[in-house]
Amino acid sequence: MSVARQVVVEADGGSRGNPGPAGYGAVVIDPATGEPLAEAAEYIGVATNNVAEYRGLIAGLTAAKALFPDAGEALRVHVRMDSKLVVEQMSGRWKIKHPDMKPLAARAAAILPPSSVTYEWIPRAQNKHADRLANEAMDAGRDGRQWEASASTAALDAPSARTPGTPSPVQGPPGDQAAGAAKARAALAAARGTAAPAADALFSLAEEPVESGGEPTDAHPAPQQPAGTPQAGWGAAPDLGAPATLVLLRHGETALTPEKRFSGSGGTDPELSAVGCGQAERAAGHFAALGTVQEIVSSPLRRCRETAAAVAARLGMDVRVDESLRETDFGAWEGLTFGEVRERYGDDLTAWLASPDTAPTGGGESFAQVAERVAAARDRLVARYAGRTVLLVTHVTPIKTFVRLALGAPPEALFRMELSAASISTVAYYADGNASVRLLNDTSHLR
Repeated sequence: MSVARQVVVEADGGSRGNPGPAGYGAVVIDPATGEPLAEAAEYIGVATNNVAEYRGLIAGLTAAKALFPDAGEALRVHVRMDSKLVVEQMSGRWKIKHPDMKPLAARAAAILPPSSVTYEWIPRAQNKHADRLANEAMDAGRDGRQWEASASTAALDAPSARTPGTPSPVQGPPGDQAAGAAKARAALAAARGTAAPAADALFSLAEEPVESGGEPTDAHPAPQQPAGTPQAGWGAAPDLGAPATLVLLRHGETALTPEKRFSGSGGTDPELSAVGCGQAERAAGHFAALGTVQEIVSSPLRRCRETAAAVAARLGMDVRVDESLRETDFGAWEGLTFGEVRERYGDDLTAWLASPDTAPTGGGESFAQVAERVAAARDRLVARYAGRTVLLVTHVTPIKTFVRLALGAPPEALFRMELSAASISTVAYYADGNASVRLLNDTSHLR
């Protein structure tokens, strides 16, 4: 009987442009000592992040097999990657629909018996060795040369010991910033379990996204509360677990968007323009690179369904349509600019701006009515996706309403927010009913 051999494979891939100049890196690690046993990296020309990540996985599995060619089924490989997409697809939990991914996944699956390989998602900060190898490969390709193992310094980022049996740091769904919050809650819980902290030792921690490591970046003393005061937020509350995280993606541009015309659910239901299609594809690439989205829900309107379809195609997911995510019905104002509405329906516009209970001319929806259906959708979605990250592809008014309700802001706050086409906003909802606005109008993926 062969003696079981165990190794860890850490792999990564990247693309500077997505698609753009791409490369991968992989390292095979001794789980007992944490020492690198083999490294692989290669510049692969123009490709997407996902293709590069799969190529890194293939290289890592191939290197592991080459180290122990006679081990056969006795070889056990634990793969650690920061690509949620690759980990979930190779684990069989997510469907593989994208035509570029299917042959790569098949190649990876054929290298070793499926029973010999296990997969684990890790934060990017724990995948520094493979990430650095991938960047070295891309740097080499940029300079017109091939990556050379003898010149690599990637091992400098390797920790002294990495084992599959070592518990990972506390983390929530990747990409929703739950890692930072969970770490802070764990630290506070540990402090409470040992000794009562002094008043000036209580902290409310501001997190940064888990893609950047999820570490708390700032701390502010929290005011001491009288005994019996209800807890607000998670700073000193029991650990509430991972939140339901709603990632709010506004649809890409239509022909009406740059002209700033009212475009709701009572108009012509326009399709995405060429610019809008490009924005949808860039958003799709962004979410594919992060690997954080676990479900996709869309407004029934065409521009949202087209945007959602672009993301779903890249992630290999299905799209569920929710009628409550539709845009406001702007009645007789549909298709008009703000100036045109002021000229034709000045008194109605003034009343609409002054009260959330006033509907647009001609029987449209008031903001109060929109808030009622968005709040109902929020409650339903938070219950359905507790502890998960779901992408909602919707419109200006619903997104602003999600944010306004999370902040407890008055209705006039809707007029104080900017929301660009294909922008991303994020709200997380904890089990105690509290909400945390984590992102608003991010367009960095479009640049």
